Amino acid sequence: MKWRIGDVTITRVVELTSSTVGNYILPQATEDRISAIDWIGPFVDDDRQLVLSFHSLVIETEGQILIVDTCIGNDKERTYPKWNRMQSSYLQDLGAAGFETDSIETVLCTHMHVDHVGWNMRYLDGKWQATFPNARYLYAEDEWRHWQNENQAEYGPVIDDSVRPIFDAGLADLVSSDHRVTSDVRLESTPGHTPGHVSVHITSRGEEAVITGDMVHHPCQIAYPEWSTTADVDPDMAAVTRARFLDSYADRPVLVIGTHFAGPTAGKLLRDGDSYRLDY
Repeated sequence: MKWRIGDVTITRVVELTSSTVGNYILPQATEDRISAIDWIGPFVDDDRQLVLSFHSLVIETEGQILIVDTCIGNDKERTYPKWNRMQSSYLQDLGAAGFETDSIETVLCTHMHVDHVGWNMRYLDGKWQATFPNARYLYAEDEWRHWQNENQAEYGPVIDDSVRPIFDAGLADLVSSDHRVTSDVRLESTPGHTPGHVSVHITSRGEEAVITGDMVHHPCQIAYPEWSTTADVDPDMAAVTRARFLDSYADRPVLVIGTHFAGPTAGKLLRDGDSYRLDY
């Protein structure tokens, strides 16, 4: 799946889709509440369970190739059984989309959770090494500061196996939460899910798009902005950030690309009575 924003091309590369995680992190999404959202069809399964997609978004701009979020990764020790020492075809699919690992020049991680940094490192030739050896890996400084005093033990040694080695290899750059990556791509601070969480804003030839990160996990949170997930570090701030985002971008010609949205993955935000809907 691809989108064109002015001179910028954005390509989705999916690692996996799942209906086993969404209702765990969004227990508010009961069958009756989900059934009341008349536009939610492509984002749920036949049992009205939330479907999440775990994918990267590759940005081609000004002759550069950037990748936003690197999913879960293979061979990693994870406490969630379906992700433990996972074997996916992610790298092959990335190559089939036209992107070899050596061609990626910048890796942007919206935050440092397990399903956004996994392919930062891979096991190759008997050792762990950076998956994208020619890239600079950009992390928001506030995000890195937070994880110095926290861990993700509930998922496994995420920081130690997928983030810290990038710093040790000299490939990481700490940047501000509003850092401009290129003339077309900048970060946008969207805290709450994690303290330094960022979204990615693309502007080219008068057209705009925003890659959400986990500021919103599932489109049902567009209908119910007050629903924060159990994975949010600060649920109250997450809800405030999401409400502000929806108010800012609703009824504007801005393509919103969901980092975990399955189905069509992207659409424009519209006001819908006292709430919002995704027009895809």
